[in-house]
Amino acid sequence: MKLPGAVAADAPDQDIAAHYGEPAQEQRALEAGEAFVDRSNRGVVRVSGPDRLSWLHSLTSQHLQNLKPYEPTEALLLSPHGHIEHHMHLVDDGEAVWMHVEPGTAGALVEFLDKMRFMLRVEVADVSDAYAVVTTGRDPGPGALALPDVAGTAQIVKREELAGLPETARPAGIWAYEALRIAAHRPRLGLDTDHRSIPHEMGLIETAVHLSKGCYRGQETVARVHNLGRPPRRLVFLHLDGSVDRLPAHGDPVEIPGGRTVGFVGSAARHHELGPIALALVKRNVPVDAELLAGGVAAAQEVIVSPDTGANAKINFPRQAARRA
Repeated sequence: MKLPGAVAADAPDQDIAAHYGEPAQEQRALEAGEAFVDRSNRGVVRVSGPDRLSWLHSLTSQHLQNLKPYEPTEALLLSPHGHIEHHMHLVDDGEAVWMHVEPGTAGALVEFLDKMRFMLRVEVADVSDAYAVVTTGRDPGPGALALPDVAGTAQIVKREELAGLPETARPAGIWAYEALRIAAHRPRLGLDTDHRSIPHEMGLIETAVHLSKGCYRGQETVARVHNLGRPPRRLVFLHLDGSVDRLPAHGDPVEIPGGRTVGFVGSAARHHELGPIALALVKRNVPVDAELLAGGVAAAQEVIVSPDTGANAKINFPRQAARRA
């Protein structure tokens, strides 16, 4: 959807708007439920057939066997070694499971799922050309394909419905959405993760993993970290030095004093209240109170994932109350 004033975003969001000329105001409007974000670059996959829930239950990290219609959830598809390959946000409408995934990944997901159908009564389709994702603060009403989001709800709608959205709310770019996502400590696959990322490192256990369900690919890694704790790395939230006129870039090194690299920057944004912020993935043994450099920018860390996360970890780190204009 192309609207007046749209400024294109960078990869992987180059097909949608970064902003419409007023990034800070767009962010405030989105947070207040008075704006929408076109996220139509995301992939949309539909899985139909009477065996769909039991089949997806057997493949993913989530308990989907008894998922009720219009009850949203999240699930991960893991590698045999427990590394995250797909992060799916999904909802069932009673006839099919609808899921949205990162831009450019729907084809690979559908290809994998097709290979795993065997004789089961399921059909898998990439419907990204016909359906799109939009985040909006409005009430979607009953029967909508809607999932909770960092600002209102993420809805899967027919692409032709996008044209009518500016009549109901102001548009906000992906910059506004990303700032709220980072502030909510929500990692994004491919930006805040790498090919070795596992669920415990990213803080996805509570939202996308069911720890009591049966066998699925990659479960051994999840169970081992859950029982023993001590994942190799941990996701952290960074309050960046506001006096610096740039944000660290994706992939920039995270260093401790002395110049030793201990991780990398994932996403960074300017939040309308918190100032410049970021998510980073650092080594587990980095002290939780250590001052860091993120792409050369001074940063104070806020714990998202405990260094000892797992079944026996009892450490609670309160969120810092610091706010920056």
